[in-house]
Amino acid sequence: MRAKETEKTLTRPVNLRVRDDVRSIIDRAASVRGKNRSEFMIEASLAAATDTLLDQTFITVDADTYAQFLKVLDHGPQSDGYKRLMSVPLPWAPK
Repeated sequence: MRAKETEKTLTRPVNLRVRDDVRSIIDRAASVRGKNRSEFMIEASLAAATDTLLDQTFITVDADTYAQFLKVLDHGPQSDGYKRLMSVPLPWAPK
């Protein structure tokens, strides 16, 4: 290991084989972001990996909390503000 490389900054190569058309799109996107191909691919891969792991989060609660959660899902909020919000016409719905 070089003197300037610490355990945290040590990098290792990752080799990928991609079709030319895919590489071209990646290069164009990287250019738009002002990054080189490696920076862009690392950023995109890290974001996708983080999202995947966050989607796998498992939350445990006690029985009373779970029962309250189900009650809220089954009955929903009943406040005036919520009723007003739900009565607003949907911008994408036909008139």
